[in-house]
Amino acid sequence: MEINGKYKPSYFTPPECERKWMRKEYVEKAPIWCSVDLRDGNQALVVPMNLGEKLEFFKLLVKLGFKEIEIGFPAASETEYEFCRRLIEGGLIPDDVKIQVLTQSREHIIRKTFEALAGAKNAIVHLYNSTSEAQREQVFRKSKEEITEIAVSGAKLIKEYAAKTGGCFSFEYSPESFTGTEPEFALEICNAVLKVWEPAPDNKIIVNLPVTVELSMPHVYADQVEYMCDHLYKRENVIVSLHPHNDRGCAVADTEFGLLAGAERVEGTLFGNGERTGNVDIVTLALNMYSHGVDPKLDLTDVPAIVNTYEKVTCMHVYERQPYSGELVFAAFSGSHQDAIAKAMKYRENGSERWNVPYLPIDPKDIGREYDGDIIRINSQSGKGGIGFLLEKKYGISLPPKLREIVGYAVKDVSDKQHRELSPSDVYDIFNGSFVNISTPLKVLETHYVQKDGEIIASVTTLMHGKKAVTEGHGNGRLDSVSDALMKLLGIDFSILDYSEQALEQGSKSNAMSYLEIGINGTVSWGVGVHSDIIMSSVFALVSAVNIGAGAGTGDCCIS
Repeated sequence: MEINGKYKPSYFTPPECERKWMRKEYVEKAPIWCSVDLRDGNQALVVPMNLGEKLEFFKLLVKLGFKEIEIGFPAASETEYEFCRRLIEGGLIPDDVKIQVLTQSREHIIRKTFEALAGAKNAIVHLYNSTSEAQREQVFRKSKEEITEIAVSGAKLIKEYAAKTGGCFSFEYSPESFTGTEPEFALEICNAVLKVWEPAPDNKIIVNLPVTVELSMPHVYADQVEYMCDHLYKRENVIVSLHPHNDRGCAVADTEFGLLAGAERVEGTLFGNGERTGNVDIVTLALNMYSHGVDPKLDLTDVPAIVNTYEKVTCMHVYERQPYSGELVFAAFSGSHQDAIAKAMKYRENGSERWNVPYLPIDPKDIGREYDGDIIRINSQSGKGGIGFLLEKKYGISLPPKLREIVGYAVKDVSDKQHRELSPSDVYDIFNGSFVNISTPLKVLETHYVQKDGEIIASVTTLMHGKKAVTEGHGNGRLDSVSDALMKLLGIDFSILDYSEQALEQGSKSNAMSYLEIGINGTVSWGVGVHSDIIMSSVFALVSAVNIGAGAGTGDCCIS
């Protein structure tokens, strides 16, 4: 690609900046959150939300804990106006929630805005006008003085209409396209507006610094924000707000740097919906803070439910890899990742309070995700650790380490041949069908035991190839005596190498699961048995291992 001077930086760095923000490690306190989903987010939808959808979204935002919600541009359309009136007249706005409305610096629009707000208990009136060099020269063709006069005249009108309307109003000003505005001029115009509104301890004014279009790297925005914070008129009574868009894919970084630089408030949307590449994603910001041990002051304990409502009312889709919120963000397909997660989760059973699990920045359960369906996902790239973890968490099956590896290969082979992801039930079915209570070609129907002369004598009734037989075996235990009987019946030798057992459920009626490894035909074979009686469970495990080890289902079975 040839540049040829076509592209050059179109942002402005401040004349002075100490970069105090660089000495801070992380955002230590949640900002004031203002959702703009119902205005900025809504106007970016292919089909904007209808009244019912906006009401449902508003209720969701209140439930999540937003105390400031921008509900629209009441003078822009009848739907926007009607939505504002419905919220106010229907008593749908909690006393501790402020609604926010947007207006341009034009008298008829400001008048209509205050008509829409009549009766509101708490409302923020948000005034904006474009201030960037490009907008001044190419769109408005006005001088800095003329642009400042637009802002000042609008501020005066808002102050007048607020006094006439009555009610509790807060004011906000945005120099739109702030990032393309010379910092000295942005400061000049913001201070001119502040001097009209006269911020005070009981009348704090919001100055919003929007990244209307991302033009620079995040550290430049931080410098711009710090410069404004250091020089705003009556700064102690001003709330500095951020409103980043995501044109360069850095909206989250812009916001975090801006908060380090002194801002106290953030305007954004759930999951980052907005014009072009979107607004900053508040869910990501909040959970980034949470991962550092900072209370984000939003209830994000059921992110899947939030996603469902969001997708329903906006007809948008939360991308599968969206930080924290996407369907696959906690998913581990890689065998090494799965093994690390499984071992770390086991380690946590020792009582560790601190969350420090490899590959998982936060505990998925904290935001409503499940370990068995959201973390360990099984395909041909998966490993024994993940497959064993899934079977244990979902079905209570604790495989011995050596068997876990064998089961892992069996599961991966199915996924590879079918070229698809396997569900937890698929994994269970493969394990159950390949290793548990395998009764072909040999099946044990009954066992009876007698103790004589210090040994156990087993009478084993079997069925093989349609033929029933009763064989006697001797050993120092029941399983040993059954093993002896089967070797006599089949005319082969094998030895039991490993054995373990577990209860699948708690209580007297629980099933027992036995795991057994034998050496047979110069190799090893594992079998699993399940039965309410632990002895029969172990016998079934032995029979399964013999059937598998003798070549059951492979076409070269040596049992004849």
